[in-house]
Amino acid sequence: MNRWRTLWLLPFLLPGCGKPGPPAADQPAAVAPERQQVVVYSPHGKEMLEPFEKRFEADHPEIDLEWTNLGSQEVLDRLRAERANPVADVWWGAPHTMFRKAAADGLLAPYRPTWADQAQAARHDAEDRWYGQYLTPAVIVYNSDALTAQQAPQDWDDLLDARWQGKILIRHPLGSGTMRSFFAAMILRAKTVDAGFDWLRKLHLNTKAYPANPALLHRQMATREGLVTIWALRDVEIQKRSHHYPLGYVVPRSGCPTVLDALAMVQGARHPEAARTFYEYVTAPAQMLWAAEQFDCMPATPGVEAARLPARMPRKIQQMPLDWDVVEREGAGWMDRWDRTVRSVKVP
Repeated sequence: MNRWRTLWLLPFLLPGCGKPGPPAADQPAAVAPERQQVVVYSPHGKEMLEPFEKRFEADHPEIDLEWTNLGSQEVLDRLRAERANPVADVWWGAPHTMFRKAAADGLLAPYRPTWADQAQAARHDAEDRWYGQYLTPAVIVYNSDALTAQQAPQDWDDLLDARWQGKILIRHPLGSGTMRSFFAAMILRAKTVDAGFDWLRKLHLNTKAYPANPALLHRQMATREGLVTIWALRDVEIQKRSHHYPLGYVVPRSGCPTVLDALAMVQGARHPEAARTFYEYVTAPAQMLWAAEQFDCMPATPGVEAARLPARMPRKIQQMPLDWDVVEREGAGWMDRWDRTVRSVKVP
């Protein structure tokens, strides 16, 4: 056997080298336990979803969390399309009005969390198909490099002032639960529906663009393509910390449309056990406090000590009263009317 052939065979001849052989007859092969999977659809954004994934999997290494970041309306549309063969196990986050629609469509499975007995009646479905988790007020957001808090609009009607023409960005409302709720609030606070649409038309005339998603909205705000927008308070803090965007906010004097942000189990979920584990995990007081500290999520669930919430979090925000039954019944028609009669108006 020549030297090169010997070197070629050496790894196979020396003990401990090369690929190990099969175990001895009395030594059963070690089998790694197969991880469970839970699939989550959520509009919370990767800035929140990625840290929660790491945290959840560190505490539950037996479960592989897979999430898809979608707008609230996009989640609902996808659940409807996947009704016969569900992909998601949990829908995590969106205005509760959208969960009401999904429940009526038979898309959500009943689940009563361990803390349900302490939950406020107005913050969950009577048949346990969804529960509120966070309170999400909409506020006036401004580029803090270009404006001071005093220079920014102080209330909703200030957005109609001529000084903001071409300086306002609005997340396109057709795919956004947050903006659909805001538009509904502006209609309902007016004396008539027509007066509400007149207000939205004036806002449109001051609006420069309708970014298709939150990420684009925040980038355009940071680059001063617009100086003012309307968005969820907690997302402002997330963008400031995650991307160092120059964003500030004003809590309008007349009150904030406040969305009850909810979660639910998907009907026909393929991984119900892992889904229940995830559901209980993200709503546990420890995780609610962590979400408040990291992402400024205002708790809507019981058991969270107010004294332990971050000092920067507003303790009291005047909520704008909304008739959610009317919003649910009329919302789709209002958005269609806005798209046809307001969005189509040419801005000077």
